[in-house]
Amino acid sequence: MDLARPEVVGRRTRSAAARLGLVAVPVAFFAVFFAYPVAAIVARGLNVDGVWRFGRLWDVLGQSDIRHVLWFTTWQALASTALTLLIALPGAYVFARFDFPGKQVLRAVVTVPFVLPTVVVGTAFLALVGRGGLLDELWGVRLDTTVWAILLAHVFFNYAVVVRTVGGLWAQLDPRQEEAARMLGASRWTAWRTVTLPALGPAVAAAALMVFLFTFTSFGVVQILGGPAFSTLEVEIYRQTSEIFDLSTAAVLTIVQFVAVGAILAVHAWTVRRRESTLRLVDAALTSRRPRGAGQWALLAGVLAVIVVLLLLPLAVLMQRSLDAPDLGYYRALTEADGGVFLVAPIEAIGNSIEYAVVATLIAVLVGGLAAAALTRRDAGRFVRGFDALLMLPLGVSAVTVGFGFLISLDEPPLDLRSSWILVPLAQALVGVPFVVRTMLPVLRAVDDRLREAAAVLGASPWRVWREIDLPMVRRALLIAAGFAFAVSLGEFGATVFIARPDNPTLPVAVARLLGRAGDLNYGQAMALSTVLMVVCAVALLVLERLRTDRTGEF
Repeated sequence: MDLARPEVVGRRTRSAAARLGLVAVPVAFFAVFFAYPVAAIVARGLNVDGVWRFGRLWDVLGQSDIRHVLWFTTWQALASTALTLLIALPGAYVFARFDFPGKQVLRAVVTVPFVLPTVVVGTAFLALVGRGGLLDELWGVRLDTTVWAILLAHVFFNYAVVVRTVGGLWAQLDPRQEEAARMLGASRWTAWRTVTLPALGPAVAAAALMVFLFTFTSFGVVQILGGPAFSTLEVEIYRQTSEIFDLSTAAVLTIVQFVAVGAILAVHAWTVRRRESTLRLVDAALTSRRPRGAGQWALLAGVLAVIVVLLLLPLAVLMQRSLDAPDLGYYRALTEADGGVFLVAPIEAIGNSIEYAVVATLIAVLVGGLAAAALTRRDAGRFVRGFDALLMLPLGVSAVTVGFGFLISLDEPPLDLRSSWILVPLAQALVGVPFVVRTMLPVLRAVDDRLREAAAVLGASPWRVWREIDLPMVRRALLIAAGFAFAVSLGEFGATVFIARPDNPTLPVAVARLLGRAGDLNYGQAMALSTVLMVVCAVALLVLERLRTDRTGEF
């Protein structure tokens, strides 16, 4: 083919323009609403009276207590990730390959823990494993202020990440490839290890990355269950900022966290690109069937038992505590404004959270979808490929830093957003975008690129190629991504607590403020609001499951 022919040159020009157009919006979004606020707070901490104190980096890192924090942060995140994968991968298989009554409802329920505020879940686990908790009453066993309590709580949070990320791709893998290997003499284990596992590699790596980042930056769980003996980087940043008021040390720890997460993401992006290949995807409805044989029924029973004990029991504790008052007294109190914690009735936080989450989801899907499309192009340059890792940084940078950064950087024209309602959805969308990208990317990269090339040769524009080739294949992943973005927006707390106005609180902020006040009434209202948050999330996720079923034919 003559590369100098006008039609070839024109096609390459259109391709380059399309690539730049796809990546322009995500780059601008992250530059303005992530890089700029984080850089502003770090500069405020290291620039004292116009003098940059870079030597402060070595002073802070030389402290033995800081080195202990770094060590504990790293190894507990690795242990939490390994334990989550070990427990959740069987669940991913069950939801992907088995069809059983109540599957849609159960999948929505499994995702509910992921959106709960960490302070609420920490309190629930404390009621289970702490002094006077369920384990203490039944067997005299206490796990509070131990690493095991922290690890189990992290599994509780991240179980849904593995089930939905890995299970979403697993459900679309053609099972006939594994069956062909078995017909050629391979055992069931060998066929799974050599055929299915390599195909699942990108999704497993993406899920492990997300779990590691969430546990690496864990705050509420460690703060409540770890006690004074354990502290992660996120906890230490919060302590230095809000308790000791040492913004310089907090800035150093933010830089350390930023560099560590950036290095991890760079290694992950390199390994995932080496392992990805074109997959053969089929309609998920063709891969799901009822369990067969005693072994499969036992696997299903085991997964259901894990869900009941590990996920549903803490939720049941929250619901039970919200009903302790007679005549639904805690729920009735939510309709009254006392003028102390809120300027409005706490129940208004429900509507605020839903409105904010819807807007944040739209922003996250738009920005994340464009970024994922740009990252899958074969002609993507080094900058675009490097942007893959940068998109995940909001999950690894302290939410406390992002929230403070919003306050001190977005306070002057033309970006004076301090009094604007859009500030909260923007902060929530920062956390939602990485979920959209990591959910859509494995499926987008699995689309045979020859289909796109054939459409382009026939004269289709980049937009039409996306609409006719990519969208039908990734529609299911897009809906999963939207569900994840909505869920994490509902539960985002770290940054929102600094920017949500007193007359427009979100559910997590309302819960945290109620828990911060003494008295049974405040605690009961916090449990009632937490229960409402669970119900709202469960209903939203169930609607999403039914929408996916109607539009994609799955299950």
